[in-house]
Amino acid sequence: MTRRLLIGTRKGTFIVENDGGRWKPRLAGHAGGGVNYVARDPYTGRLWALLGFGHWGAKLSISDDDGATWADAGAQIMYPEGTKYLGQTMFEDPSSDFGVTWSTSLRKATVQKLWVIGFGPGGRVHVGTIPGGLFTSTDGGASFALDMGLWNDPSRGGDLSGATEATGLETKWFGTPASESGEFAPGLHSISVDPRDPARMLVAVSTAGVIETRDGGESWAPRNRGMRLDHTPEPEADWGHDTHFIDRCDGEPDCVWQQNHTGIYYSRDNAMSWEKVGAPEQDVSFGFAIAADDADGRVAWVVPGRSDMQRMAIDGALFVARTDDGGKSWTKHREGLPQEGAYDVVLRHALDAKGGAVAFGSTTGNLYVSEDRGETWAVAGNNLPPIYSVRWA
Repeated sequence: MTRRLLIGTRKGTFIVENDGGRWKPRLAGHAGGGVNYVARDPYTGRLWALLGFGHWGAKLSISDDDGATWADAGAQIMYPEGTKYLGQTMFEDPSSDFGVTWSTSLRKATVQKLWVIGFGPGGRVHVGTIPGGLFTSTDGGASFALDMGLWNDPSRGGDLSGATEATGLETKWFGTPASESGEFAPGLHSISVDPRDPARMLVAVSTAGVIETRDGGESWAPRNRGMRLDHTPEPEADWGHDTHFIDRCDGEPDCVWQQNHTGIYYSRDNAMSWEKVGAPEQDVSFGFAIAADDADGRVAWVVPGRSDMQRMAIDGALFVARTDDGGKSWTKHREGLPQEGAYDVVLRHALDAKGGAVAFGSTTGNLYVSEDRGETWAVAGNNLPPIYSVRWA
């Protein structure tokens, strides 16, 4: 039974441990600083924290003594000189079918956010950023390189290093408002390395969709078949899907779960195709986070919210929904969770499951843990800073 959690918050890194049946959070580093994501490398045991300082910018922080001390990583994430991307600026437009219109401009790439980290064997470390970059290390983090195959993909305009203006150029990667600068730019928030083959990897981007490489990042292809954009003129488009998060079942790696802006999707063929499996009639549809069971590919958990415009618990009552049959049915679990006056929202990295234990944290600083697959819940922390990430250690 897993008994330790790593928590990234707006004001530091917390470690939460179970001591004699009681969960106890403690501030473990980066006091007062924004921590977008904290995770343990399962191959080396090193802890990694992705920091976001409004003044100092983005940094990688590491701990080799289980969180007792932290230091800046020797290699930091930086875009190569001359790296560019196509960005959009949106404007309200009542005459448009979407109510908005946008202009495209050529922009210099700088790190606006370190958003997620993933690991593979042999010293592989992957970091996803806003504006939509994947940085990879093959030496345990001693150095990082931008994956140019993904960065220069034709779906986002191709190689723009020689471009001087956006005229005539097109991107199918749209933005997210989650950057620390406030810029509307693409964000790479999910990294899933296939445990059978580290050269095969899925990533997900808001807003572009799920993308796969089978050759270690040399080439990439969209994996969005079965997902729909019903609010657009091209509902079955290859690109432009607002995937919020993906999570893979370690024990059955072909089973991948997705929380999308438009609902919940499930794949049984390693993201080659997707089936929409939410239950809107039960309010199990919109959300940001999803967690797959690590043994049974049919099992997953979500913490639904009302909508993107109303980011809070539904009707003031917090619940977790679980499926045991690949999304054919969902069961709501409320025991131990507040059922009135709840305004929590759970961000995309703030829900995790391991060994039948499930944990999630909210933007209102509440942390909950279930040790019986989500059937019942206990408070593991209140009055924490807004929680960005929750990961079992």
